[in-house]
Amino acid sequence: MASPPVDETPPGLLIAAPASGSGKTLATLALLRALKRRGTRVASLKVGPDYIDPAFHTAASGRPCLNFDGWAMRAATRAEVLRRLSRDAEVLVGEGVMGLFDGAAGGAGSTAEAARLTGWPVVLVVDAKGMAASAAALLEGFARHDPGVDVAGVIFNRVGGEGHAALLREAAARAGVACLGCLPRDDRLEMPSRHLGLVQAGEHGDLEARIESAADWLAPSVDLDALIAMARPTELAPGQAGPPLPPLGQRIAVARDAAFAFAYDGVLQGWRDAGAEVVPFSPLADAAPDRQADAVYLPGGYPELYADRLAGAQRFLNGLREAARRGAWVFGECGGYMALGRHLIDADGTAHAMAGLLDVETSFAEPRLHLGYRTVKLMVETPFGPAGTRVRGHEFHYARTRHETGRPLARVGDASGRDRGATGLVAGQVMGSFLHLIDRAHDSSGQDTAAPQTAEVGSTAPVAEKGGGGHRQVE
Repeated sequence: MASPPVDETPPGLLIAAPASGSGKTLATLALLRALKRRGTRVASLKVGPDYIDPAFHTAASGRPCLNFDGWAMRAATRAEVLRRLSRDAEVLVGEGVMGLFDGAAGGAGSTAEAARLTGWPVVLVVDAKGMAASAAALLEGFARHDPGVDVAGVIFNRVGGEGHAALLREAAARAGVACLGCLPRDDRLEMPSRHLGLVQAGEHGDLEARIESAADWLAPSVDLDALIAMARPTELAPGQAGPPLPPLGQRIAVARDAAFAFAYDGVLQGWRDAGAEVVPFSPLADAAPDRQADAVYLPGGYPELYADRLAGAQRFLNGLREAARRGAWVFGECGGYMALGRHLIDADGTAHAMAGLLDVETSFAEPRLHLGYRTVKLMVETPFGPAGTRVRGHEFHYARTRHETGRPLARVGDASGRDRGATGLVAGQVMGSFLHLIDRAHDSSGQDTAAPQTAEVGSTAPVAEKGGGGHRQVE
């Protein structure tokens, strides 16, 4: 198959599931590697705000995986994601998020929305353990629920044997959904997890062997030719995206290791495309940010798992302080925000001194899930724009703030339009919050592109504080 022109995209399809835990990530990784083995130039995307799964995709396919988000990304940004993935690719495979129709209010950000936006068919991965003829009712329901979403095929997972497989194939036929294969149950292929999802790809010493085993498991049981034949041409939105977020500076030092791995490749590449230089460094290796950098970016990750090492990484911490003294922009998201604070309290209740550039103390001792899309209105001028600039992002963390005082960075709302107040801190040119920023909230015409903004997130009223510590809780 010839490579598509730059302004066109190869056909694609989406791997989805009725619910989380059905095995769609493992099936997607196995599929990517099985196609790569056949010599197919396959590229992949991950629906929704996910940092962990794309690294596994990249390992399986040998090509960068990008996120695709119907709620948080402008139409032009989504189109740029598809164009970038299409370069020298024959087929695009997307992995969905949660259950097929699960998302924000109205289904925004769901896999089903991604199917409508791209025009791609859906292949469901169904956990068939404890199910046989009832699969027909499940498939019929998913196939008929939304006329704009084509549930074209199914792969049954955790199948008990040939007799079980025969019943499942019959059920799929009754529902009018093509059965592409039945995957035998193999608990040895399960991927270990922790509080924010799978253990990161870079932490697996045997990742290549795991992916090879997954491909060995899938290839004999799934009709790859039929699956690829289902892929359909991709619908692209017109327009030029520009970078999702303006660059923090001209030379940006970016923390990149197991403690700070949650950076969107689309954002980093957007900075490069805008002419900025991105210089990675490893805080866990006690490396300081580049002294020539005019900006430092600390993305999210797992600093709570490495708090003792980070507290002892004096070259790293002093390097952050030195960057702040010389006037570089220093920006921390989620885990990066925790590292910019005074102390990070780990799961055992031990306080570890951090950079002390923001007056915040965070704790993982009493974890509580904070999860959801966020509309963001910056309250101060930053490299991302003047005060009032609107951005889309999300929160996903278990840490709490035990103390947080100072000038807030932004006001936020959730996907349903509810104002959640002020969040984050700014001190000089050091700024941070628990938010992960994804894309500007407006297209070139200045109009919102996705879910409704909060009714009013622009107020600069004083932040309500709880107790003597000035604690602000976003959720």
